[in-house]
Amino acid sequence: MSYLSVSIIIPVYNDPDGIQTTLESLLTQSHTNYQITVVDNNSADRTPDVVQSYDDDRITLAHETEIQSSYAARNTGIRNTSAEILAFVDADMTVPEDWLESALETFQTEDADYMGCNVELTLPTDPTLAARYDHHTGFPIEQYLEHQQFAPTCCLFVRRKVFEDVGLFDHRLISGGDKEFGNRVHEAGYDLHFADDATMYHPTRNSLTELIKKDRRVGRGLCQLQRYHPDRYGTPGVPPRPSGLKSPDRDLPTRDRLAFSSLSTFLTGVRGLGYYQEYATGERRDDLEGIPRLED
Repeated sequence: MSYLSVSIIIPVYNDPDGIQTTLESLLTQSHTNYQITVVDNNSADRTPDVVQSYDDDRITLAHETEIQSSYAARNTGIRNTSAEILAFVDADMTVPEDWLESALETFQTEDADYMGCNVELTLPTDPTLAARYDHHTGFPIEQYLEHQQFAPTCCLFVRRKVFEDVGLFDHRLISGGDKEFGNRVHEAGYDLHFADDATMYHPTRNSLTELIKKDRRVGRGLCQLQRYHPDRYGTPGVPPRPSGLKSPDRDLPTRDRLAFSSLSTFLTGVRGLGYYQEYATGERRDDLEGIPRLED
């Protein structure tokens, strides 16, 4: 597999510690034929300086300053590399030394064009209720692929030819761009694969504020998916039925099961609030073209 050309694309915004953690992890890979493209999304802190502090030919720093969107940043990363295989990772994630080798082995064995990796959430030493809830609900990547036809962009491998065929990520979306892209790839006839042996690690969200921020953003993204893709996701103003909701396991202690159930109900409401806030106050990004093409 050493001949495979791979570019690892990492969007980042105001996260110097997270990008440093991820780069330190990625630079130890046993598979050696890879490049890392970090795309700074107009950070206002020392994030670009941290990336530039690495004297390593494998690391390239690109900038996306026109559109504040992680999907726009990923598109910039795609355009800044000619690699055959593109891997997407989020800043603050870590991987073992054999992650890339294991992922590429599955990618080649399955003759895959689109593949999600396994993601495990890591708890802090003294976890809060929010952290334990986040850890319990987790990242069910295999279920996402099987039932919703997508993998999150924090753990995604895609052949360049797929982007050439179906287009890039929808840069108008604040959330849900991973789902929209995966659904588009699936509708184009590509098979979606899961690499259960290629495990990545993501820290839990450790406060209620962080969970609220995430779910409100997800709610806004649900409305935007309908705004820009009504044929697939429904009419704006009528929220889609909740999907991916996770009921606490019955083998949990009663106290945790009740707490997690209450928190799940509350965060579902937060998603609804985000949805209707976007519906009432959000604006169409008509200043942006639709789904951009790679050749553009």
